[in-house]
Amino acid sequence: MASVHDISNKYVTDYVALDPITATSLGFAGSDDKMTDFSPEGHAARDELAARALADIEATEPADASEAAAKAVFLERNGLERELYAAGLVESSLNVIASPIQSVRDIFDQMPADTPEQWATIGRRLAAVPGSLSGLRASLSHAASQGNVSAVRQVTKVAEQCDTWAGSFFGSFVAKADVPASVRADLDSGAAAASAAYAEFASFLRTTLAPLAPEKDAVGEERYRLGSRYFTGSRLDLAEAYAWGWEEFLGIEAEMKQVAARLKPGATLAETAAYLDEHPRYQVHGQAGLQAWMQELSDKALLDLRDVHFDLPDALMNLECKIAPPGGGVGAYYTPPTADFSRPGRMWWSIAEGKTVFPTWRETSTVYHEGVPGHHLQCATAVYQSETLNDFQRLMCWVSGHGEGWALYSERLMRELGYLDDDGDLLGMLDAHLFRAARVIIDIGMHLELEIPQGTGFHPGERWTPELGLEFMLTRTLSEPAHVHDEIDRYLGWAGQAPAYKIGERLWLAAREDARTRKGADFDLKQFHQQALEMGSMGLDTLRERLAAL
Repeated sequence: MASVHDISNKYVTDYVALDPITATSLGFAGSDDKMTDFSPEGHAARDELAARALADIEATEPADASEAAAKAVFLERNGLERELYAAGLVESSLNVIASPIQSVRDIFDQMPADTPEQWATIGRRLAAVPGSLSGLRASLSHAASQGNVSAVRQVTKVAEQCDTWAGSFFGSFVAKADVPASVRADLDSGAAAASAAYAEFASFLRTTLAPLAPEKDAVGEERYRLGSRYFTGSRLDLAEAYAWGWEEFLGIEAEMKQVAARLKPGATLAETAAYLDEHPRYQVHGQAGLQAWMQELSDKALLDLRDVHFDLPDALMNLECKIAPPGGGVGAYYTPPTADFSRPGRMWWSIAEGKTVFPTWRETSTVYHEGVPGHHLQCATAVYQSETLNDFQRLMCWVSGHGEGWALYSERLMRELGYLDDDGDLLGMLDAHLFRAARVIIDIGMHLELEIPQGTGFHPGERWTPELGLEFMLTRTLSEPAHVHDEIDRYLGWAGQAPAYKIGERLWLAAREDARTRKGADFDLKQFHQQALEMGSMGLDTLRERLAAL
């Protein structure tokens, strides 16, 4: 009989054969010149694979505690994947941040491009872009015939992204290749084909899909609960989470006012932010300056935390910081290393067009969030556990509540460790947490169209709309306007994901205090972190049970 780990490993092998984009992202060789089939048939094949694996795992008795944990993780994650598919949310997936149309473009950032042979592989994959987008059009059209279409806001915003990629990305991407003439010809024709495919897709979105798309952004309670379960791995009490989000927001806002009073007495939060934005101490200039600053800060955190607060093997010590290509949303994100660490973990920064001055006080804690002790430490530690975790656990499993919750907890941890003692950097960290608390409020509020409570100082008694969400983020947080506009579009197209940060952080903090209370003088924070991270990603309900046993 195959074990739980054997079935999980085979599932990953079979899955990447059906999804070349994921294969490249995880570091599985052999399909880097192919594109994923996003047609209805392609989605159905991956769902059938999940169904077989789930049945096999369900019928298998775990051999030990590690297999029992692996079984719980696999059943929870893939069970929810199948629920999303059954609800029509896989075929209809279209949003501004994480849907197939972005995956097709983004995978080129992950590909090696150092030799003519590697560029030749890129050329063949570029030539496969039109077929992949054709399959995606078929899925979106099929989903629309079933009544499943993303809101028109998502359709039109994605069309704008496609315009950017069609207009500049692919040609600029291949122009830097130093290759023989034969490879150059294939790269140029592939880039032209990919650009034309994205332009055609933008036209499809505007002329065919947009007329079928609902004007209303709110997805309603039933769909929201499914999304919330997927992104958190927990059945949240949404009313309690909404009320807690307000409590958390108002508490952080009060602390920010205290910090701002030390920085610029008598000034408002917005005036303090403007003061810090213009202060030379907190500025770097140009994209190269931003990249150098984030790399230097990231490298320092790696060296400082190693062996003192975390065990960091050599494989984890390489974290590359890069500027993201244009076209995506504004902000930072992380991509994990491949299974063999031949491609390192990477922190990407996507910036607004034309911006040349970057205030660092806003982003110091973001480097810790995306790098160490945040996503890089978390994801790379899981990848490194090849002797204790199966391939699904260490490479494919990702739960926003677990991952983003840890990364937000990491920002708070760096404050506890003394890395945010500068009041400017501290105000930036607090605003990041205020921003995530606001996400809990307005994501649940907008999609469920809840009432704004009394005593909040913001439109009491009115029900949330996207317009009120935008106003709230612009007037009650210190985030830059371009970022806020992107964020509102993101929440509305990715229902249930945004609250996962604060909800996850809440669990990590509670679990740490529970362990500290249970163990008393024997509590070891470094050991707690190490054991927790080595378990890999999982839903919050499973995580709560596992951490309670530490």
